[in-house]
Amino acid sequence: MTPIKLVLLDRDGAINHRRGEFVSSADEWEPLPGALEAIARLNHAGFHVVVVSNQTGLGRGLFDVAALNGMQAKMQRLLAAAGGRIDALFYCPHGPEESCGCRMPLPGLFDQIGVRYGVSLAGVPVASGSSRELQAGAMVGCEPHLVLTGAFAEVAAADATGVALSVADLVLPGDFPEGTRVHADLAAFADFIVERDALVGVTALVPAGASVAPSPDQLSAAAGLNSASPTSF
Repeated sequence: MTPIKLVLLDRDGAINHRRGEFVSSADEWEPLPGALEAIARLNHAGFHVVVVSNQTGLGRGLFDVAALNGMQAKMQRLLAAAGGRIDALFYCPHGPEESCGCRMPLPGLFDQIGVRYGVSLAGVPVASGSSRELQAGAMVGCEPHLVLTGAFAEVAAADATGVALSVADLVLPGDFPEGTRVHADLAAFADFIVERDALVGVTALVPAGASVAPSPDQLSAAAGLNSASPTSF
């Protein structure tokens, strides 16, 4: 059986604009520039893209499952127009006051993805705009990637008093997993993943046992309310 190639993405702040604390309707859901095309590029390179997301607004009654499904339907419709698709959405509806194992930074959603696909997630790339998704992924061996379009970038930009964030000079806080790679946006992340796949032939393949992902130097040298019920498309 040919190993499946997976990429895991956070939603708010990676694929679409953040709207305060929650995006609560399809009307509020707006893709970030280049994000849909980035997902399509990953698809065309043979990657299955899965979204992982904390959806606390469900548990707080700020929106319902029908609204969440409406947001996902809009995302898939716009993705289809760009030539891409999302395989599935795995989400946690619980608030921080609830005791669950699926609210990131805990790894429950990632465990569910591994069971659903029947694979180990060791080495699978996960991209997010904040640390919590990367922490959760790192707990099951995922390769962490930060995109500077989410919550972390908003805070960092405010702290920098107007100084533009530099990917090269950025020093990440200690809550980010060791080895986190930084990209300007989802398009830059997709470029990295696809080019690594094409140039080196060493990708985050599952099941475990695939070759170790190359370093940037090597690349240059080569040049539901129950979260256990994911939404599938």
